[in-house]
Amino acid sequence: MTPQQTNEIKPKYKDLLLEERDQLVARLEELGVGGDGLSYDSNFADSSQVTAERGEVDRLALELQDALNLVDSALSKLENGEFGKCEDCGGNIGEPRLEAKPSARFCMDCAAKKR
Repeated sequence: MTPQQTNEIKPKYKDLLLEERDQLVARLEELGVGGDGLSYDSNFADSSQVTAERGEVDRLALELQDALNLVDSALSKLENGEFGKCEDCGGNIGEPRLEAKPSARFCMDCAAKKR
């Protein structure tokens, strides 16, 4: 995207990204993720069920944190004029893809190659 195109769409995508960021942070907080990682009730009996559930929560928290990192990266790119550029080929990421996933790092062609 040209700098002018980026400036024209910046508010739209910034709002989408900030909304997604707020949702991710809220979900992480619901899981009990804090500065020291996940917190668990120390009074819980340590059984295989609790261990399995902790594993699932850890996995979900990691996925949410990865998504949050992508959103933060996209917000940085929006500010420095790199938003909407594919990290592989350097081409433009199409607006339909950005509307569906504002934190997209790759154009459709490059994303398809990664599958």
